[in-house]
Amino acid sequence: MNQPTFSQLLRSPTMLLAFGFGSGLSPKAPGTFGTLAAIPLWWPLQHLSPALYLSVVVVTGILGCYLCGAASRRMGVHDHGGIVWDEMVGYWLTMFMAPAGWGWALYGFVLFRIFDIAKPQPIGWVDRRVHGGVGIMLDDILAAGYAALVLQLTAWFIG
Repeated sequence: MNQPTFSQLLRSPTMLLAFGFGSGLSPKAPGTFGTLAAIPLWWPLQHLSPALYLSVVVVTGILGCYLCGAASRRMGVHDHGGIVWDEMVGYWLTMFMAPAGWGWALYGFVLFRIFDIAKPQPIGWVDRRVHGGVGIMLDDILAAGYAALVLQLTAWFIG
């Protein structure tokens, strides 16, 4: 399958979610647009208790293994750039227990994108060696871990 159209995404809930409600259709930087699409969905999540927030992230991460794997198989390309559910979950994980406010939301966005693009070890190794839906999700989860660590350290030093 070539790049799907938005109308094709609307006919497949799996593809619609995997492509971040259409944000992954961006011809330039789909991962960045997928991460941007995660921000308005994060806004209400930040008000949940830590346990409930983390539960949502775990469930969306597990769901992402299926969604990303199914979309990848349908596209015939491992980790097609338009598959951005992994970026969305990665952003939500980055923002777990982050301080409130748009400045922190932007800071988390920038940190996550830096680590997702740069892929410091072991992220790069996972990206090259672990395939399927788990592999698509795992490199972003690791990038989110790095980004969350830097965000939390920054908040601690500032606070």
